[in-house]
Amino acid sequence: MEQFFKDPSIYTFVRGPLLWLAFLVFFLGIFYRIATTLREAKKEKIVYPYLSLRYTLRSLFRWLIPYGSISMRRHPWFTAITFLFHICLIAVSLFLVAHVELWYESWEIRWWTLPVSLADGMTLIVIFCIILLILRRLFQSDIRFLTSSSDYLVLTLVALPFITGFFAHHELVLEYKTMLTIHMLSGEIMLMAIPFTKLSHMFMFFLTRAHTGSEFGAVRHSRDF
Repeated sequence: MEQFFKDPSIYTFVRGPLLWLAFLVFFLGIFYRIATTLREAKKEKIVYPYLSLRYTLRSLFRWLIPYGSISMRRHPWFTAITFLFHICLIAVSLFLVAHVELWYESWEIRWWTLPVSLADGMTLIVIFCIILLILRRLFQSDIRFLTSSSDYLVLTLVALPFITGFFAHHELVLEYKTMLTIHMLSGEIMLMAIPFTKLSHMFMFFLTRAHTGSEFGAVRHSRDF
C-alpha cells in the first residue's frame, strides 16, 4: 500500500484531477440538497407560508452563540466540546498555511493564515474532540441507542484528514510525500461525502433553523431555544 502512494503519478492525480472532482461533487451535491429541500418545503402548507427572516435570525443567533439555548445550558461540557470542535475544524481547514498556499498556487489568492504552532494545537483539539464524541456514542446509553455505524464512519471521515495532515507535517509514520498524498485523498473523500451524509448539516443547519425558528415564532408564538 505504501508503495502505491509513493508512485508520483498517484500524487499528481490526487493533487490535480481528483481535487477538482471533489470540489465539483461537493458544490453540485450542495446545490442538489438545497434545491430538493426547498422544493419539498414548498409542499408544506403550515410553516412555509410563515417563513420569517426575523424568527430565522433570532433562531440562528441563539443556536450559534455558546449556551444560547436551554439545551446547551443543560449539557455544558458537550456544548463546550462541540463549539471548540467546530471552531478549530473550520479555522484549520480555511487558514492553515499549506492550504492557503495551495489556493495561491492555483488562483493567486491569498489570505491571513494561522501561526503553525496554533494550527498544530487546533488540529490536536479536533482529534481529541472526535475521540470524546466517539466515546460518548459508545458509553452514553441514550446516544448509543440512536447511533448507527454510519455515525462512526462520518466521525472517521472527519478525523482522517486531521490525523494524516498532522503526521505529514511532522513527518511521522510514513515518508512525507506518501503521508501528504494520503492526507489529500482523505480530505477529498470527506469533501465529496459532505452533501450526502450527516456532514451536510454544515449548510443544511441554516435551512433547518429557518424552518424551526419560523414555526415556533410565527406559528406557535413561542421560542425554539
